[in-house]
Amino acid sequence: MPHFPALRGQLTEQEVVDSFGGYDHRARIRDGAWYETRNLTSDFAPMLASRVRRANTHLAACALLEKGALAYVSPEGTLYYDFLPTGVTGLAPGPKQLVSMGAYLLIFPDKVYFNTADSGDWGSMEAHLSASTLGYEMCRYDGTDVEARFLQPDAPENPDNADYWIDTSGEKPQLRQWSAAVGDWVSVESVYLRIRLSTMGVLPRLFAVNDGVRISGSACGDVNGDKQIIALGGGENENDWLLVTGLLRETVQNTLLHIDRSVPALDFVCECRNRLWGCRYGLDENGEPVNEILCCALGDFRNWRQYAGLATDSWAGSVGSDGPWTGAVNFLGCPTFFKENRIHRLAVSPEGAHQITETVCRGVQKGSEKSLVVVNETLYYKSAADVCAYQGGFPESVSAALGSEVYHAAAAGALRGKYYLSMKDENEGGALFVYDIEKGLWMHEDDFYADGFARVGSELYALAAGTLWTMTGSLPVPGTEREEAPNWAAESGLLYGVLPENKRVSRYNIRLRLGRGSSVAVEVEYDSDGVWRSAGSISAENAATATYLFPVRPRRCDHLRLRLSGRGEVKIYSIARILEPGSDYR
Repeated sequence: MPHFPALRGQLTEQEVVDSFGGYDHRARIRDGAWYETRNLTSDFAPMLASRVRRANTHLAACALLEKGALAYVSPEGTLYYDFLPTGVTGLAPGPKQLVSMGAYLLIFPDKVYFNTADSGDWGSMEAHLSASTLGYEMCRYDGTDVEARFLQPDAPENPDNADYWIDTSGEKPQLRQWSAAVGDWVSVESVYLRIRLSTMGVLPRLFAVNDGVRISGSACGDVNGDKQIIALGGGENENDWLLVTGLLRETVQNTLLHIDRSVPALDFVCECRNRLWGCRYGLDENGEPVNEILCCALGDFRNWRQYAGLATDSWAGSVGSDGPWTGAVNFLGCPTFFKENRIHRLAVSPEGAHQITETVCRGVQKGSEKSLVVVNETLYYKSAADVCAYQGGFPESVSAALGSEVYHAAAAGALRGKYYLSMKDENEGGALFVYDIEKGLWMHEDDFYADGFARVGSELYALAAGTLWTMTGSLPVPGTEREEAPNWAAESGLLYGVLPENKRVSRYNIRLRLGRGSSVAVEVEYDSDGVWRSAGSISAENAATATYLFPVRPRRCDHLRLRLSGRGEVKIYSIARILEPGSDYR
């Protein structure tokens, strides 16, 4: 009986990747990660899926803020709140910061406020008045007139009880009153000047008691300078008056008096503990160099020069670190200010003795102040080198997956535990990345560049090319249009065609699900030759949502890359790699 050689079936193995990572733009990436992604989302992770469609409201805007409703400024300079125009119009063109403080919405550098609870309450945070003086009267706090009988350096002789004497013997004149009971001159600690003005009812409309103001133009030297308004009055049928500290040593000529309550020019502003906190670097309004952090009076965004020795006063502190400020944010109840290589935090004191701390570390990249966003009690921001997560100690990098690309001009928003980060690359091209905090996955969505975000409720608004978009596709106003189903793509890293133990890849089985009207195509690049070759496509134009098994048979090679692309709804469940025995090389 003849003998024939026994034929053995070819042994195969299967390796399945059913847990996909996100975007990883490094030279060597883990299985399941993708060197490039486009218009994909981590919402269905570990599956890979196409993102939801965005929507264009076709509303023009140049700045926006998240509040109870969306607030934004139109290019014409009108403030809109909840998509309705407010009385705030004529704002100057240029970049703006919108800050929320209680019911108020504050606009910088215009220094304009708007009360969202009372649409009729809006105006300038500053007040300025120039008026002719009608006279000066020295008085006590209760308004009682004070007439100094003596003005001399030596103690007067034979005074009557309660006589007043202005003692000019020292560097600073001092008001004293004779006390017959004590038998001596007693210092009067607080002396006030009542200044009468030619205006009728204008002063009380512009200013309030306790306002910190700067007065100039007075012929009485004690009046000029930073003052606090102790009292004021007047009306339409009577001249106005105000009370400030000061001594009247002689008859004073009436002049044109200037009263100013101003807000300093600030680089960045944030709200914290019922105050506005700001920073500034460079030259102040007087041309003097400044490098400081300052705040308004407690609960009063109008007053930045209120110094009455109270815990509620405004405050300012100088900083020694060099370089311009690059951002500010309220983080965990602490005003936090950034330079490119520093983080300064404010230890807010209930007594008003606030202290500035300094951490030498990666700060916010210049021009990326809008990247400061708190997500799940962690602060994320773009530094000069990477994207950082900050929890109060030292920042940690979370952007290794973004590779070696250099980005700048970052702006960010947050929604449902995700950090949306829009940046520009070295060629000024836009790029939108989404970092899923819980899953630790990045996704590169597309070239969408937004220079501002605002989350209102369950929607994230984005400001792109001067137009408002909704990132989840909601339709907040008539005329809003959803974009067409976006083209999506996923490009793998290097995949070996030959593995150890003389195994080679004979097939890839891609299991996926397509929605109605969707399509997918697969391409393969061999041995880094730069040529993408079609491996087939599937279209579900006329079919209901269905699941497919897409086989890809690569040719023999040392290594390869896969690119999946398509349009419409897709979910990729798994990619199985089928191995079979091969030669030492290919």
